[in-house]
Amino acid sequence: MSRTRTSHWTADAIPDLTDRIHVVTGATSGLGLATTRALALRGGRVVLAVRDEEKGRRTVAALAADGVSPDLLTVRRIDLADLDSVRGFAEGLRTDHPRLDVLVNNAGVMGPPRTLSAQGHELQFAANHLGHFALTGLLLDRLPADGRVVTVSSLMHRQGALPLDDPAALTGERDYAPMSFYSRSKLANAVFGQELHRRLTAAGSGVRSVLAHPGYTATGLQTRDITGFSRFFYSRIGNPLLAQRPERGALPQLYAATAPDAAGGDFIGPDGLGELRGHPTRVKPSAAAADPETGRRLWDLSEELTGVRYGLTAS
Repeated sequence: MSRTRTSHWTADAIPDLTDRIHVVTGATSGLGLATTRALALRGGRVVLAVRDEEKGRRTVAALAADGVSPDLLTVRRIDLADLDSVRGFAEGLRTDHPRLDVLVNNAGVMGPPRTLSAQGHELQFAANHLGHFALTGLLLDRLPADGRVVTVSSLMHRQGALPLDDPAALTGERDYAPMSFYSRSKLANAVFGQELHRRLTAAGSGVRSVLAHPGYTATGLQTRDITGFSRFFYSRIGNPLLAQRPERGALPQLYAATAPDAAGGDFIGPDGLGELRGHPTRVKPSAAAADPETGRRLWDLSEELTGVRYGLTAS
């Protein structure tokens, strides 16, 4: 996919979203909060899929004070690192919202000490990829023909590697490195979004799988769990001096979620130097992210690890 500009698109170009229903994971801060605010300000209904329900309710109150109608916002708990929680969320959503128009797979964990999820998976791979893979599969039949799945990756996906033949490597049992495993999880996001597009296309589905990345955006992600020099760099140098604000960083995923010409398989990122900041534009994923064989193998492994079967065959 060639790099194609989108005419300095901003949130002002979001169309009327009245009656459209969105799920945004990680909606209480950073990119998720900016995305939720922008969607609701255009009349979209948003389910805030969050790990901390009390924080979610405080977020709704803050958005209401900022002019967003609280009637458009619903808080539901999900822990993406726990597949049982993902299933519970999906079941509850089916009851409350029989239809879903857009799923924004936004939430993420970045650079924590080695931790295993409830099902024994490395935390970043579990929360950033496996949880979103499972959630998408459990909700896919709720999406109409013009529905969308937006999966948020990162520039750092280009530095990642997926050792799909070595389960111990995936869990970090031997050589865990926090930021390398973050890059791995974001590569998995990009591979998943591309493979989902291929399978939806092969099935003749109109649902669009669109990828986005925010460039370098200052959020709590860079300082919440990271330790050591990386924490010092992000908190004292990178975020204050180089990063853009979440409202700007969220533009690529908002474009992916709402722009009429955002197509399945598109990867949307900033148009500035090095894709670090700027307005949304179409960018190229890494070769590994675009590789169909890697996509097929990660898909098979993800179905095995989550127990969620899509019923979509490889093209």
